[in-house]
Amino acid sequence: MAQGQSNMPGPDNPGFGIYLHWPFCLAKCPYCDFNSHVRHKPVDQDQFGRAMISELRHYAARIKGAGVAQPVTSVFFGGGTPSLMQPSVVASLLDEIADLWDVAPDAEITLEANPTSVEADHFKGYALAGVNRVSLGVQSLYDDQLKFLGRLHSAEEAKAAILLAQKHFPRMSFDLIYARPHQTPELWAKELNEAVALAADHLSLYQLTIEQDTPFFALYRNGKFELPDEDTSVALYEMTHEALERHGMPAYEISNHARPGFESRHNLTYWRYGDYVGAGAGAHGRLTLPNGRIATANERHPESWLKRVEERGTGALDEDILTLEQQGDECLIMGLRVKEGINLDRYAAMAGRSISDRRIDDLVSEGLLDRIEPRRIRATRKGFLLLNALVAELAG
Repeated sequence: MAQGQSNMPGPDNPGFGIYLHWPFCLAKCPYCDFNSHVRHKPVDQDQFGRAMISELRHYAARIKGAGVAQPVTSVFFGGGTPSLMQPSVVASLLDEIADLWDVAPDAEITLEANPTSVEADHFKGYALAGVNRVSLGVQSLYDDQLKFLGRLHSAEEAKAAILLAQKHFPRMSFDLIYARPHQTPELWAKELNEAVALAADHLSLYQLTIEQDTPFFALYRNGKFELPDEDTSVALYEMTHEALERHGMPAYEISNHARPGFESRHNLTYWRYGDYVGAGAGAHGRLTLPNGRIATANERHPESWLKRVEERGTGALDEDILTLEQQGDECLIMGLRVKEGINLDRYAAMAGRSISDRRIDDLVSEGLLDRIEPRRIRATRKGFLLLNALVAELAG
């Protein structure tokens, strides 16, 4: 894909991202509440690809017409299972993005993948299309745990996919889910050491949560399995952060760990409260236009989204102009997730109000906040564990 001028993001320069949602999966995992759908007949990938291109053109025209265009610093294919996409569809989308926007030469192009052998065969094609980073949904390195989590791959397939991804892409990450039933700190330490040995530069480590409208919700409510108690969950969280720090992959966000310089630039755009286009069924976006900062939310059902795009050029159901208070709240919620924290002056300009120094000092004294610069604050590790309450206190 053709590329333009560099615009390297930083703590106070969030960059500009494009998120592309591929909503289809081979099976629905029992813990998953993402917008993912199983289709038992082949999906017309070219038709969905063309619709995503139409939606990209819709937003590009609005952004350029408003005179607020900026270079693309990241593209993220999420899902669902984007590794079910044909490489030719991925290539057509990336080529269209390069036609519609300037793309920074060092732009991060990430694709989420499941480590089944069929999808791994696509890796070479994705790399040729322009993908330079893959995020693998491994979830566990043990077969019995993969079965519990409803995954279709084996531990050996996962390890093979990790090695294959490292051959084809300069950057890669994989996910694990912990705080599973009967998981002790000793068991997690063993799996964590195996993960670090396999990892190149980035790991995403999430505690298992039970979400409504998932199969796990009903099973958990009916006592079919139990999760570790709160003390054990906190111990697992603490040991995760300490172990990854020892191995040179400190947490830069609550659940994300990376060697310095290998953080996910696209996700940092979210956490730094930057602008991004969301295209595809169920995708969300945030854009700063002359009439204000807008939040977009697309139709979730894939075929209904497709029909809306073909009729209107976009699958957006809602487009709201965010109030200053809403922007401030979102900035806090996102910015306090990351180790670099938030710039208080940027927050004040966005929210239309300042956070009192006295309130900050009180939270610092309670061990929930750090002042890392005169005008920058961040949550401590203790603060991460109480993040919702911390955000409410600062926003109140």
